[in-house]
Amino acid sequence: MKVVVGNEQEISRLIAEEFIKQVNAKPNSVLGLATGTSPLGVYANLVKANKEGRVTFKDVATFNLDEYIGLEGTHDQSYRYFMNVNLFDHIDIDKSRTHVLKGVGDYEAYAAQYDDEIASFGGIDLQILGIGSDGHIAFNEPGTSFDSLTHVAELAESTIVDNSRLFNNISEVPTKAVTMGLKSIMNARKIVLIATGKNKAKAIASLLKGVKTIDNPSTVLIDHPDCTIYVDEDAYSLVK
Repeated sequence: MKVVVGNEQEISRLIAEEFIKQVNAKPNSVLGLATGTSPLGVYANLVKANKEGRVTFKDVATFNLDEYIGLEGTHDQSYRYFMNVNLFDHIDIDKSRTHVLKGVGDYEAYAAQYDDEIASFGGIDLQILGIGSDGHIAFNEPGTSFDSLTHVAELAESTIVDNSRLFNNISEVPTKAVTMGLKSIMNARKIVLIATGKNKAKAIASLLKGVKTIDNPSTVLIDHPDCTIYVDEDAYSLVK
């Protein structure tokens, strides 16, 4: 693993440049996308680059990591809505080539075919990840098998508490989600992970110790051949 330390603005710019480089080198790239506050700066940079003509997404395909169970794609806290509002509505992408897991209807059936659908596009070229305070990536909570594929996950209490800041109150936060598994994520050719803030410091310190443990799902990344961890000083504070 490679580690890059910088402030949040620098990190967002650097990761965006990784995506721009990938798409310019391979216009039909398959991108793995994430939601939450961590990638917002990255997506803002990609929108800007697209409007400036530095990159086009017209032939790109995307696959998102996860979706809450129980939320329609039009719900303002669904991840489909998040992606539309923060990225897809502002770039020249074909929305029929953007894939977000379903949180309603026969979501289990869609989840079961998600990995095959990714493979049918040739696999993910570049995947962005955030990380939870307990080390979860996507919604793979502590205890998740390193061999897991896309599945339904019960959310840990700490994840529900962390995500409650985005809802009116904690009772509105879904308790289940559909998520790409750890093996699904590891199938990506290149991975970038972004972590900012002191609440991520313990998880990052555990990851960078280089010991795999299901108590910290992010440690699966130790075995990935092309993974870069982007952190700010706060997230990196327990490593020094």
